[in-house]
Amino acid sequence: MMGQSFNQEQCSALLPQLHGVLVLNKPSGLSSNRCLMQIKRMGQKKIGHAGTLDPMAEGVLLVLLGQATKLSSYLLENGGKVYCGTLRLGQVSDTWDSQGTILSEHDTSHITCDDVSREIAAWQDLHIQQVPPFSAAKLDGKPLYKLARQGTMIERTKQIQIEQAVLLEAQLPFVRFRVHCRSGTYIRSLAHSLGMRLGCGAVLTELTREYSHPFGLDGALSLSDLASNPAQLVRYLRPIRDALPSWPCIVVPKAWVNAVRSGQSVPVASLSDVEKAERAILTDGECELALVSRESGEHGDVWKVLRGLWNSE
Repeated sequence: MMGQSFNQEQCSALLPQLHGVLVLNKPSGLSSNRCLMQIKRMGQKKIGHAGTLDPMAEGVLLVLLGQATKLSSYLLENGGKVYCGTLRLGQVSDTWDSQGTILSEHDTSHITCDDVSREIAAWQDLHIQQVPPFSAAKLDGKPLYKLARQGTMIERTKQIQIEQAVLLEAQLPFVRFRVHCRSGTYIRSLAHSLGMRLGCGAVLTELTREYSHPFGLDGALSLSDLASNPAQLVRYLRPIRDALPSWPCIVVPKAWVNAVRSGQSVPVASLSDVEKAERAILTDGECELALVSRESGEHGDVWKVLRGLWNSE
């Protein structure tokens, strides 16, 4: 483990606080928070993520460092995700995956590949799903998984959006699939609901997040590689502007830089206008200064600061 390779003092001195997005290939078996804590020990005190992954899952985890921690809500609001997973028919568990306690087992001999393909395609018609009782979702500030461990199983639902769901391979009772969905979708819940509709139960056994808007696995750094060479954190770090590709970058003239840093709105006419853009990233030509939105002002449209991004350290 990385924490065993470096003590706290060594890691804190290893790298200065960085600002940007690390596309991490999270390994199965570690919680998202555990991964972040290991990177934090490299001197990255200001750290967050844009969408957690269950310990069983692997794949793209967007780690936000420094000023990039302010991007989380914007990455999650419309962020599409792609998952490849495997489920096993014929079982029901308390966590809706294979790592939980198996509550019951059922015959699957009557299930066909056509049945499975039909039910996976039907995910695209789902707009409401059950929230797994063992999940990080909160009730009155307390995670549901803690309540479940105490014997209180909370039933909740949430809205979801599935763009595409396809069967990749079926070697019954095991089934591989791929899902394109919006942020917040529980893949364990999809597997559980499929099992209920087929009348035999189903548990998720493997899950890989292949894409989390706007980054994929092809540009991800594995935790093991980072552990062996922490300097790669600098090499793989993506700038804030890469995380919001639909937001145009506008260079602020020197006369307006201090105004932006103090949180003041800037007249759109004072900058290079971006036609029809409602939100943008203001820069000084090198570094990001602020996330802004276009609003109507007394003397015309202005760019209003949503989040300041300048580094005051």
